[in-house]
Amino acid sequence: MAYDMVDLCWKLSVCFFCSQVVSGRVEEARYIAAVYEHESILSPDPTALVDRRSALQLMGRNLDIYEQQVMAAARQGAQIIVFPEDGIHGFNFTRRSVYPYLDFVPHSRAVKWNPCREMYLFNDTEVLQRLSCMALNNKIFLVANLGTKQPCAHTDPHCPSDGRYQFNTNVAFDDAGMLVATYRKHNLYFEYAFDAPPEPDYKLFETPFAGKFGMFTCFDILFFEPAVKLIRQYNLKQIVYPTAWMNQLPLLSAVEFQQAFATAFNINILAANIHHPTLGMTGSGIYTPVKSFIYHNMESYGGKLIVAEIPVITTDYKTSLESNERFGENLHQSCKTFTSAPTDDQVCFKEGQETPARVLEKGMEPLPPQFYAEMMYDNFTFVPVWGEKGELQVCSNTLCCYLNYKRAVLTDELYALGVFDGLHTVHGTYYVQACALVKCGGLSFSTCGQEVTDASALIDFQLWGNMSTPYIFPLLLTSGITLDFADHMGWKNHHYFMSKNRTSSGLLTAALYGRWYEKD
Repeated sequence: MAYDMVDLCWKLSVCFFCSQVVSGRVEEARYIAAVYEHESILSPDPTALVDRRSALQLMGRNLDIYEQQVMAAARQGAQIIVFPEDGIHGFNFTRRSVYPYLDFVPHSRAVKWNPCREMYLFNDTEVLQRLSCMALNNKIFLVANLGTKQPCAHTDPHCPSDGRYQFNTNVAFDDAGMLVATYRKHNLYFEYAFDAPPEPDYKLFETPFAGKFGMFTCFDILFFEPAVKLIRQYNLKQIVYPTAWMNQLPLLSAVEFQQAFATAFNINILAANIHHPTLGMTGSGIYTPVKSFIYHNMESYGGKLIVAEIPVITTDYKTSLESNERFGENLHQSCKTFTSAPTDDQVCFKEGQETPARVLEKGMEPLPPQFYAEMMYDNFTFVPVWGEKGELQVCSNTLCCYLNYKRAVLTDELYALGVFDGLHTVHGTYYVQACALVKCGGLSFSTCGQEVTDASALIDFQLWGNMSTPYIFPLLLTSGITLDFADHMGWKNHHYFMSKNRTSSGLLTAALYGRWYEKD
């Protein structure tokens, strides 16, 4: 697949979020969005075979909660609401046991249908009817996820042996209850009850308050098809994102990566996750490139409605390019600011230099030892982050990562700088380039890469690497699974960098998470 033009567009649009800060320009258009993190009522035995009536009864209990939340969101002025993946029917079905839970939905754009007003146009559309009526009765755009079925002929080479497709499907309704878009999940995550569509869907819908919205689902966010191609091809700035995401620290917690995706692509994301803390499932939010309204709660049960007013993003590539140039000009000032405190070492980019300068004074202690530890099921190469301040380098394959750091106060916590440049093969196969500053689980090297949720160390840092992919997702996670934002980030002399002067609370993770899609 050819990525050249898409990659060019990406490089022109990095560091875009700071253009809004630098210019001081205030977006005129705004809209009110809502997402609902739903603790779904699940089947006690999803592998059991039930009839349609029993399936509708279970789904009806979840839809009753949806209806309450739609009304609550509408009372707060919300113009659009998003519900999570698997929220209506649940999960862990077999192909046969999920069948009674499936609605029929026409995927053709030629079909104009309002399920609330035309209830008998198609059979097995009870869930769609209820969702459509919620949108109509509350005059709100509504996005939800459900299972759908579509008969197919055996002349279709992709048709399953039982004569039907079963899809994990997002549906979008306008504020009059019209079905305006359907999206069939492309990257299934061990979902044996469902089929991937023969070709990726690129689905979007138009709204009067924020223009075009695109949509994809959960695991799709990690892949080029359809998420990245959809955003780039249609120049989308608003995304709706139902998900059933199991958090995995330190690099892939839900709110952490959702925010990184919004920042990386200069978009708004309305992300609704399912809420099952015992399964590690929580983390929803309304994200802009520079601000987030999030919910992450592993302690308590019950759903959570988030409502927020956010700007309509209209930044074009010209503005993004200007922003990138500003960062090139401001980088030296960034270095000066970072090293303004008395230091013996300095790591900064110098003009015309392909790699960072590494200035070591005489009498410095030997470089810290490298070690290996498993993180995110991958074998990372680490160096420990010792002392009050310093500079580090660690390499793997073609990727070298660099860190300049200074701690406000030394704490009894071990941090490490890690690098991974390779194919991730557990719970999915995809190529990752990562430079990561992480808090370790304890004081021994073997604990680095473990899941940690609390930290106290406040660290000023510059982190950068010679990434081979233009698709870099900046992760900045702080104590209690809260989010922070980098002061500066962008490309300089073929390196991607991120810097922060003092995190808002203890640092858990600061990482450059690169996806090299061509090598998947």
